[in-house]
Amino acid sequence: MKSFLRRFFQTSEIGYSLLSPFARIYYFFLHKRYLSPEKFTRKRFKKNLGYDLDLDNPKTLNEKINWLKLNYRNPIGSALADKYEVRKYIDEKIGNKYLIPLAFVTSNPKDIVPENLPDYPMIIKTNHDSSGGIVVKDKNASINWTEIQLRLRKNMSQNYYWDNREPVYKDIKPLIIVEKLLDDGTGGFPSDYKLHCFNGNVEMISVDVGRGSAQHFRNWYNTNWEKQPYQWSKMLKNSSDVNSRDIEKPKCLDEMISLSEELSKDFKYLRVDWYLINNKLYFGELTLYHIGGTGPFRPVSWDAKLGEKLNIVD
Repeated sequence: MKSFLRRFFQTSEIGYSLLSPFARIYYFFLHKRYLSPEKFTRKRFKKNLGYDLDLDNPKTLNEKINWLKLNYRNPIGSALADKYEVRKYIDEKIGNKYLIPLAFVTSNPKDIVPENLPDYPMIIKTNHDSSGGIVVKDKNASINWTEIQLRLRKNMSQNYYWDNREPVYKDIKPLIIVEKLLDDGTGGFPSDYKLHCFNGNVEMISVDVGRGSAQHFRNWYNTNWEKQPYQWSKMLKNSSDVNSRDIEKPKCLDEMISLSEELSKDFKYLRVDWYLINNKLYFGELTLYHIGGTGPFRPVSWDAKLGEKLNIVD
């Protein structure tokens, strides 16, 4: 019965309409919308990192990320967080050859039907949140398109701003985008290279391998591809494997660094994500606040060490 009710509310038109008013009340209290952005940020920071957030004299990297979140506004910040609008920025800055092919865009979940979609493997996602997408490898396979539409409808009704109070997400107009699914030959998601830029310079590089699988692990490197002795993230399920394996230095590392610095030169902090397929780079996304500025460091001392490298004032 429990399974039936969950499916009824999440995947049926009648169930969804009944749930919506109560869901809004639930999320109001769940996400503490009654708190100001600063109060919410301080509470979340203390809960996740175990120490009080100092906004008057921020020293750690996480403190500085949160200071930027509350005090620094870049006029194009929302466009960069928008997975559709950011494509224009990439095209203007470095060229559209780095963009993943775009197959379809719509604001109506009911448009997500086979006749509107490409014949090749694809990923369907919304432009305004940070969750993963829906992978469709064959649109002619047995697929519950109504369930996909309702899932997208639910995603589009949510404002990701309330999860972490990241201002760049607040005013994004929700859209559904369909992109070509990148394939590195492993059958899973390709490795994800994240270049963390401080004041226009790459200072840290994280690489996720096997995302979405039981073999997922993450390494951290400097620009010389020397493995670093820290982690800045939430614990992975297989955290014992973190940083224990080697990842081959990408042949296009210099290009990846140069492009990331070009994209980030007008920002205090910016994370630039890349995928690498057959030695060809594809742009992933831009992030202004890594894990919302609440990612624990292991060892903890690196939070302050790396914080020294980020200048948040002119």
